[in-house]
Amino acid sequence: MSNRTQDCSIRILQWTLGLVVLIESCLLAFEPGRIHSFAKTGLPYWIRPALAWPEIAGAVLFLIPATCAWGARLLLVIFGLAALVHLLHGHYDVGNLLVLAAGVLVVLRCGDGRPSRDVPTN
Repeated sequence: MSNRTQDCSIRILQWTLGLVVLIESCLLAFEPGRIHSFAKTGLPYWIRPALAWPEIAGAVLFLIPATCAWGARLLLVIFGLAALVHLLHGHYDVGNLLVLAAGVLVVLRCGDGRPSRDVPTN
C-alpha cells in the first residue's frame, strides 16, 4: 500500500471513529431515551455524565490533527473505564468498545503520516 493511500485510509478511519464516538456520546449525554434507559441499568446516575462528557472531549480532540494523539489516549482510557463498568455489573457485551479501541490504536500508531517500522516502503 502506498504511503498516500495509507494516509488517506488512516484519516478516513480517524474521522469515522471520531464522529461515531462523538455522536454516540452526545446521545448518551443529551437524548432523553438513552438517559431513561441508562437509569434502568441500576448504575449510579453520575456515571452516565462521567463517561459521556470526557468521551465527547476525547472525540473532539481526536478529530483535530494537532490534538489527535491526546484525544486518542483519552478515548482509550474512557473505553477502558466503560468496559470495566460494564464487566463489573455483569454486562459482558463490550465488543463494540474493543473494536473502537482497536481503531483508535491504529490511528494513534499510524496517524502521523509515517508507516510503521515493520511495513516496507516502496
